[in-house]
Amino acid sequence: MAKKKKKHKQKLLYRPVGILLGMASGAVASTLFAKAWAAIGDGDAPDAMDEERQWKEILLASAVQGAIFAVVKAAVDRSGAVGVRRLTGTWPG
Repeated sequence: MAKKKKKHKQKLLYRPVGILLGMASGAVASTLFAKAWAAIGDGDAPDAMDEERQWKEILLASAVQGAIFAVVKAAVDRSGAVGVRRLTGTWPG
């Protein structure tokens, strides 16, 4: 039972770290998406409600954005967990 309490406490302690990492990853992903879209798109990335843009452009932008955000989130989450393991000797979560 003590092991279960320890694991729960570790999750609670990691939560603020996870939130900060999530915010940082969102900022990084947004920057990467803006650069990627500048290289492949025409002007600013389209919004789904932009009446002037075609379906293929909106769907391509959404797919690229989703892929970038998923990869950045996975990399940041994994790096955070590895860092916690190095500091504490245990894997968070």
